[in-house]
Amino acid sequence: MSSTNQSSVTEFLLLGLSRQPQQQQFLFLLFLTMYLATVLGNVLIILAISTDSRLHTPMYFFLCSLSFVDVCFSSTTAPNVLANHILGSQKISFSGCLTQLYFLCIFGDMDNFLLAVMAYDRFVAICHPLRYTTKMTHQVCALLVMGSWVVANMNCLLHILLMARLSFCADNIIPHFFCDVTPLLKLSCSDTHLNELMILTEGAVVMVTPFVCILISYIHITWAVLRVSSPRGGWKAFSTCGSHLTVVCLFYGTVITVYFNPSTSYSAGRDTAAAVMYTVVTPMLNPFIYSLRNRDMKVALRKVLAMRFPSKQ
Repeated sequence: MSSTNQSSVTEFLLLGLSRQPQQQQFLFLLFLTMYLATVLGNVLIILAISTDSRLHTPMYFFLCSLSFVDVCFSSTTAPNVLANHILGSQKISFSGCLTQLYFLCIFGDMDNFLLAVMAYDRFVAICHPLRYTTKMTHQVCALLVMGSWVVANMNCLLHILLMARLSFCADNIIPHFFCDVTPLLKLSCSDTHLNELMILTEGAVVMVTPFVCILISYIHITWAVLRVSSPRGGWKAFSTCGSHLTVVCLFYGTVITVYFNPSTSYSAGRDTAAAVMYTVVTPMLNPFIYSLRNRDMKVALRKVLAMRFPSKQ
């Protein structure tokens, strides 16, 4: 890797969500509201699960991990967007851009892996209920999460090293609100075929493998539910998966839209809208999706809120 590759362009300009001044103030307030809701909602989920011993089960352990990752995921982009608006600056250094891309990749991969782990947890709970406690032990749960972190770090380090070897010669304007892979590849004046090949092969394997695991898990779950003699019992078993399925559809729908299209079909407006969905909107909605139809979570959240804001007699 030559240092001259990086000396031609030392910083990039992020155009943000809109170039129209009348829209920027509205988008700033909207982004601030969504980010605060994301942090507050997910932190409440973490506190509720941590303080209620009834929720110390594998399903809620994975949900707690997902909430932590969602806070980190949103924090890689939203604070920078808000700070740029306040300071009136659109600049981000080359190293800062790669750092943001690295953490965005890690937390995106972790979301992906945790959704697959949660699907496997539901598969074992519904299809093999008598063996659930022996299969989903504390050690197994910890290994699943730690293994996900290791794979995510290795995958993202590979893509960052490949990105760091590229040359950026003249144009440094990124039509996005954060440093993302596709806009950076479009700006590079060197050969990006290896990067694109790795995204569509190794990157696709990392993304598609958990998705296939989710599909297989839900095929088995559906088959097990259909075999239940009582329709009410079958629906009750499947209803525990409804929240998870909603999040899976939101996450994978937007990610596939952004990353698994040829670079020739790249559209800044479409990809920016999809990126807002999976970096800000989905992490914000997750606490609501997982708690609104979950009686245990509602009770735990009320206890946390009662501890923080005790009623005055």
